[in-house]
Amino acid sequence: MRVLRGRDPRPAVDREHTAALLADASDGTPGVRVWTPPRQVAFGRRDAREPGFGRAKRLAAERGFEPIERDVGGRAVAYPGDTLAFAHALPLVDGRGFESIPDRYERAIETVIRALRSLGAEVSTGEPPESFCPGDHSIRVAGGGKVAGIAQRVRGDAALVAGCLVVTRADASAVADATAAVYDALGVPFDPETVGSVAEANGPEDPKPVARALEDAFVDGPWGDGEPKIDRIDRSG
Repeated sequence: MRVLRGRDPRPAVDREHTAALLADASDGTPGVRVWTPPRQVAFGRRDAREPGFGRAKRLAAERGFEPIERDVGGRAVAYPGDTLAFAHALPLVDGRGFESIPDRYERAIETVIRALRSLGAEVSTGEPPESFCPGDHSIRVAGGGKVAGIAQRVRGDAALVAGCLVVTRADASAVADATAAVYDALGVPFDPETVGSVAEANGPEDPKPVARALEDAFVDGPWGDGEPKIDRIDRSG
């Protein structure tokens, strides 16, 4: 499996690397990427249709987050610097099929939970009400705040299963602050107290071991082959 490591400090260029994973999957090569995106708020397609979208982007920029628009569905997600993003690109035309959309969600959640629990984090499925990037496919601190959300982008020959993961307590605070402003502009309910972190769940405060655990879990998991083929963008992550 192709494993893409690192990031580009330019959000638009960085996003192109993830798009390249999906293009490779269309040709039959699965791939995975786990990284810390540049400081940004990634808006979903639904956000762009809201009357407060322009104001939401301005509020993000005022807080030092570059506003970008992503292809995967879901609501806006803030990446303060140590929050992880992960993306697994899967071919759908090689005879394996990689199951249905619901099955892919279930396996992705199982994979992320397995990775986090291997690091000692106490996490479970689900999310509290009025969370960031609200959706049915989420992971939370056991009895606490949300730490991860998962979405999919599907086209005829490939699927991209992607998500975000809040690792540090500092990032959880920054996510809560930025999301409160952005969601208020978009008219989306949000409770800042619902943002959790891997560290709060008794996992590491450092995103690097979390990233490697996630990467290994996908490579060794139900969609992987156990043979990572490392391809670096740079030396930053």
